[in-house]
Amino acid sequence: MPKNSKVVKRELDDEVIESVKDLLSNEDSSDDAFKKSELMVDDQEEKDVDVEEGSDVEDERPAWNSKLQYILAQVGFSVGLGNVWRFPYLCQKNGGGAYLVPYLILLLIIGIPLFFLELAVGQRIRRGSIGVWNYISPKLGGIGFASCVVCFFVALYYNVIIGWSLFYFSQSFQHPLPWDQCPLVKNASHTFVEPECEKSSATTYYWYREALNISSSLSESGGLNWKMTICLLAAWVMVCLAMIKGIQSSGKIMYFSSLFPYVVLLCFLIRGLLLNGSVDGIRHMFTPKLEIMLEPKVWREAATQVFFALGLGFGGVIAFSSYNKRDNNCHFDAVLVSFINFFTSVLATLVVFAVLGFKANIINEKCVIQNSEKILKLLKMGNLSQDMIPHHINFSSITAEDYNLVYDIIQKVKEEQFDSLGLKSCQIEDELDKAVQGTGLAFIAFTEAMTHFPASPFWSVMFFLMLVNLGLGSMFGTIEGIITPIVDTFKVRKEILTVICCLVAFFIGLIFVQRSGNYFVTMFDDYSATLPLLIVVILENIAVIRIYGIDKFMEDLKDMLGFSPSQYYYYMWKYVSPFVLLCLLVASIVQMGLSPPGYNAWIEDTAMEEFHSYPTWGMIVCISLMVLAILPVPIVFMVRRCNLIDDSSGSLASVSYKRGRIIKEPVNLEGDNTSLIHGKSPSEVPSPNFGKNIYRKQTGSPTLDTAPNGRYGIGYLMADMPDMPESDL
Repeated sequence: MPKNSKVVKRELDDEVIESVKDLLSNEDSSDDAFKKSELMVDDQEEKDVDVEEGSDVEDERPAWNSKLQYILAQVGFSVGLGNVWRFPYLCQKNGGGAYLVPYLILLLIIGIPLFFLELAVGQRIRRGSIGVWNYISPKLGGIGFASCVVCFFVALYYNVIIGWSLFYFSQSFQHPLPWDQCPLVKNASHTFVEPECEKSSATTYYWYREALNISSSLSESGGLNWKMTICLLAAWVMVCLAMIKGIQSSGKIMYFSSLFPYVVLLCFLIRGLLLNGSVDGIRHMFTPKLEIMLEPKVWREAATQVFFALGLGFGGVIAFSSYNKRDNNCHFDAVLVSFINFFTSVLATLVVFAVLGFKANIINEKCVIQNSEKILKLLKMGNLSQDMIPHHINFSSITAEDYNLVYDIIQKVKEEQFDSLGLKSCQIEDELDKAVQGTGLAFIAFTEAMTHFPASPFWSVMFFLMLVNLGLGSMFGTIEGIITPIVDTFKVRKEILTVICCLVAFFIGLIFVQRSGNYFVTMFDDYSATLPLLIVVILENIAVIRIYGIDKFMEDLKDMLGFSPSQYYYYMWKYVSPFVLLCLLVASIVQMGLSPPGYNAWIEDTAMEEFHSYPTWGMIVCISLMVLAILPVPIVFMVRRCNLIDDSSGSLASVSYKRGRIIKEPVNLEGDNTSLIHGKSPSEVPSPNFGKNIYRKQTGSPTLDTAPNGRYGIGYLMADMPDMPESDL
């Protein structure tokens, strides 16, 4: 040890202020760097520098190149396939335009407040989901691990849907489209239409038989579908290449993947409005059914849609916001992204129902022609009298209105024998009531409508390219919700982790490209995310509002934003949102218990879907998915509670912060009570990721429980540090 080390130590100790009052009175008012909200290292004011736990090396966290890039990333993550094929279905099913009322109310009650909460904690603590909740309370660190597990489960099957879209995209460069007509089968004597296709439709047959080559049950694997296996591999390669450099690569891709779907939706809307019958579809869509809106089921489904539309609980929102500067206005971001998501859903709904109205008109015209021919046969056979038919009716060019007039007359006159005549009521509303969701909407209903478009291959290419982009945007956020927390926690190289994650996910994902793979997609979609994510978000709310403290959190937001958030958020976070989330959790459990667990299997002989219950092993898989997703929460809690892992190396006392530089200190916790922050044990001390000034007090000075502003939290935290050892001087 140098001879003058004790002299240097005494000089340094003389600079230490022993009270908050003295500290404030001696603070240099002209020292702007000292008052900034970031921790400035080496006086580089333009850099946001984070200090890794137990690390001697300062790590510079990546940042978004621009605010626009960040907003597009959040929009790309929240706006996904659900906006195109689930929201329109729910809107049509639950009261049309009236469904928008409960959706908007719940968006304001749970959507925006919880989205704002995730953005705020991610931006302030600047860590992924694991680091954020470990910072607030190490016992709740399992929340972040649970988010990662759910993200992984969702990524497994979500990328399969992108693979399906890639397959249809590759098949769209043909004229006519391959699903335009039923295939012909030739034998020794004659040629006939494929029976399975004839019983269903060309697009339905192509989806189940040509694309999926689906088996008749979950237990019947049928081997790998090589076409879909190649498409799944291509999807994972795209995700891996886009994510391998983190936000530096995925952020640039967001400019295309987030904006292109809007271009396609607008083109489809303009084209759809020019189609015959599109107005009927939109009118049917927005005709409010107020009596349906009052049903509890409508509110439950609206709350679930709000919840998943914004990607709450996945960790992707927290991961993306962690790359922001601490003074970014995340409140503005939360409101903007939430309403962009809502208006995207409405835009997609307009497009879907304009196209479905066109499709319903075509089917209705076929119905009118077929039943008009039946009426002519009945007239020739004498079963109907010519006097019943109005004179102005011309069956060679009959309209839907004229047919319905004849139908009503026959029904009244032949009331007793009417059922035996076999006539159908050809109503466009009846066809529009047959709403489909999910894969049925995208790969059956929409593809059938596009076969009637002029230049149908062009529209098919655009539509499936849009689906690929929507899927990739959501996948980037989902994978970021896995990669960022693990990189922050375990300090592994992001490139290596990304490649390993994508490889593992691809090989596990092979179960989804078997002939029975579609049934596994349904299983994962129903059971791997719903309940676990609800529990995760409820725990997030409790962690911030109860464990950390709502008052401290509101003060931290004021420091970060530069203004006090509305008290509206205070009451939403503290009372309303937890209550609504608990009601939603109970309703989901009840719904899951009342609905028989099963799936719709495609039966080749009847060319129809048939409901099958899950076998015993299938039920075990369903339950295991839910348990595995939420299991990290109790495990981490018990490990921390029982101090089974010695994490003192990452405790707060291991790093001392001084103005302009960082001094590493060895940890000596024995007999050192000053390292206990607000009564926490060393293992419970949060990671050293502070927002503003860190004040160091000499051992032996009066113990203070609050920071200079009368509180402590993310923004301000005063740690009692042991005296600096002479060996470090």
